Amino acid sequence: MGRVLGLNPGLMTGPGTNTYLVGEKNPLLLDTGAGVPEYLPLLDDYLKHRGWPRPSRIILTHRHRDHMGGVGQLRERFPGISVSKLIHRDPDLPGPMENLPDGATVQGDGVTLVAIYTPGHASDHLCYYLREEKALFTGDLILGGSTSVIPPDDGDLGDYLASLRKLQGLAVKRIYPAHGPVIEDGPAKIQEYLDHRLMRERQILEALGEGLRTIPEMVGRIYVDVSPALHPAAGLSVHSHLVKLQREGRVREEVVPGAPSRWVLV
Repeated sequence: MGRVLGLNPGLMTGPGTNTYLVGEKNPLLLDTGAGVPEYLPLLDDYLKHRGWPRPSRIILTHRHRDHMGGVGQLRERFPGISVSKLIHRDPDLPGPMENLPDGATVQGDGVTLVAIYTPGHASDHLCYYLREEKALFTGDLILGGSTSVIPPDDGDLGDYLASLRKLQGLAVKRIYPAHGPVIEDGPAKIQEYLDHRLMRERQILEALGEGLRTIPEMVGRIYVDVSPALHPAAGLSVHSHLVKLQREGRVREEVVPGAPSRWVLV
């Protein structure tokens, strides 16, 4: 097992994307980073340090650029390497990819990974369960130092909660997230994420009950302890919560031409 940082730090990526080498002599490469040129020599140095000739295969958690953006340069560096992901509503992919459906097993050198369909952050999101260690690679579903954003265009808050509950059915010890440090107590972190989302839902309902109507108003009230630079991302998650609540018949959206939508309790 090895981890190579994608060298793409930022507000949304933290220290950058974790890419993982899983296996023994010919490891699987899990995610590719954003395609930063300096990533390749870093990866080469790590492979040389471990005495590994090359990755045997690339598997992806989802299609977001900070996870899939390095596919092209890795194909050039390792000709013939196969790339796999869940093929699902993909608008554009960087070349041919093999489909990895829910429940598929990926055999590596001394390791077995099981693909687990976990939509919510993205509609094509997969986690990977490492049987030999009872460990979980969670992509962007669970992060090491913060909470995940649920964008309303391709994400879904209801799916996200269902995916977290699905993970609770696994015998998980450690979590390897796509951003941030390794999580030693996997079950506790999964429950923490569920509790956090349900808390945010309660806060949104309370804000609506107090007369707040727009997403920026709700973000300003609820995310007072979060940097304003992250408020746009927080607004995406609030929007996803509201879409879920509207689907459940608990809130209603009022579209105002030329102004932010207003939301009211039903």
